[in-house]
Amino acid sequence: MPTVSVIVPCFNEESTITQLLSAITQQDYPLNEIEVIVADGMSTDSTRKRIADHQTNHPGLSLKIIDNPTRRIPAGLNRALAAAQGTYIVRLDAHSLPRPDYITRCLAALDAGRGWNVGGVWDIQPGGPGWIAASIAAAAAHPLGVGDALYRISSQAGPVDTVPFGAFMKELVSKIGTFNETLHSNEDYEFNTRIRQAGGTVWLDPGIRSIYFARRSLGDLARQYARYGFWKWKMLRRYPQSLRWRQAIPPLFALSCLLLPMAGLVWPVLHTVFLVEVVSYVALLLGAALLIALEQKRISLLVGVPLAMATMHLSWGLAFLWSLLTSMKPKREA
Repeated sequence: MPTVSVIVPCFNEESTITQLLSAITQQDYPLNEIEVIVADGMSTDSTRKRIADHQTNHPGLSLKIIDNPTRRIPAGLNRALAAAQGTYIVRLDAHSLPRPDYITRCLAALDAGRGWNVGGVWDIQPGGPGWIAASIAAAAAHPLGVGDALYRISSQAGPVDTVPFGAFMKELVSKIGTFNETLHSNEDYEFNTRIRQAGGTVWLDPGIRSIYFARRSLGDLARQYARYGFWKWKMLRRYPQSLRWRQAIPPLFALSCLLLPMAGLVWPVLHTVFLVEVVSYVALLLGAALLIALEQKRISLLVGVPLAMATMHLSWGLAFLWSLLTSMKPKREA
């Protein structure tokens, strides 16, 4: 029986799934004690073929695919959990590339009692070629882009609100339940919130590292962050105390961008306030982009990073507001 079950939700990940499976195969943990369960959302590209090819080429790794017809990440995770045989669960993403000691370090932190769920830091890399993909990766690794999301920027070990993916004992689900399938995103944060409410600790160890491939286009980035923002409000309705300052700023900024121009029709001074806000925001983005461009010696980041950060902020904020607004609609009686 395997000691570790690695669970991976995915859909149409032909460009990254082989890299992930190769990274798991190269772990310094005994391969015969690892099983990998991929919950696939009925991929329409060559994802399944690439998984099957890897299985053929690496028969020493226990690897299986289970169907996730809903294509929703929490449902896929729960299906994988139900099939898992291991004592430890290590959740990974098809966009990730764990270091060779990833599993070993996760289990060491769990065995040391650091937390009920432990995770590490992302080394964010471009998800594709070109200056836009490079700009998105740089923005996703900068505090101005992601606030105080410690798993993107921290070098200190300690308790945190959430970790990316995470590793935990399988018995944990009997204490706090499985992933919440009513949320189509933010399921990790909600899972970790229940851990903390139950008296457990979520532990971040910067020694646990993985490469994460950011989105490759502004359109993909906008859809990703809109999904985050929309489902964040759904989660906050259940756990309002979990709101953090960095999560409140994007919807407040987006709301001001909507209301100040309209209110300025009545009170013209608000048009000046809006202009000052926008100029200050653009200057802040350009200042951060200049430092990043100088550090990486890529002048294209001076344009790309502000575009990426603005896409992240506005997509998240507007989707959050839309989620809030639609939740206020009275339900029709049957």
